[in-house]
Amino acid sequence: MNIDKTQYKQDAKGNLVPLENIREIDLLRDELVQEIATKARAVQDNLIAFKREAMDDIAAFVQLSADRYDVNVGGKKGNISLHSFDGAYRVNLAMQDTLVFDEGLIAAKALIDECINEWTEGSRTELKTLINAAFQVDKEGNISTARVLGLRRLQITDEKWQRAMDALSDSLQVHISKPFVRVYQRGEDGEYQLMNLDVAKV
Repeated sequence: MNIDKTQYKQDAKGNLVPLENIREIDLLRDELVQEIATKARAVQDNLIAFKREAMDDIAAFVQLSADRYDVNVGGKKGNISLHSFDGAYRVNLAMQDTLVFDEGLIAAKALIDECINEWTEGSRTELKTLINAAFQVDKEGNISTARVLGLRRLQITDEKWQRAMDALSDSLQVHISKPFVRVYQRGEDGEYQLMNLDVAKV
């Protein structure tokens, strides 16, 4: 039997529900959400295209500038600032690194645990809490690099602790280098203000 799907809507569980069985307010809500989501997808597509085009244009300009000296500047380009002639605008291309720890983190954690066990019972309780929090994992089983690296800022001269901090530093690896483009406009006070492309911050 053929079903006229124009007379049905699929609910969140995948079931086809007859339009006549859906409240008008629910249909109006669905229409509003679908309309906003469609516009959001279009904005997202435009942002993706803008980023790609901006990065390609910057790379082409950098090569054009290098051509004056017969130099090929292939490879990844990052940490570049370009200004308009009147100084009203600034464009930054930068690389953002995602950091992860390799197996050396296990050795670092073992040394830290030894320090905790050797220190007098009842002392440095706040530090113990801080360390335990630093090594907690999220829902995906990942450790926060920021919290773990924050341990290096602690002023502790213990030799074993210092070895643990060295192990932390040595275990740090760049997992992904992701380029991003930021555009700034100079305000009346002469300071550059970010042209925010985040909908939540506009």
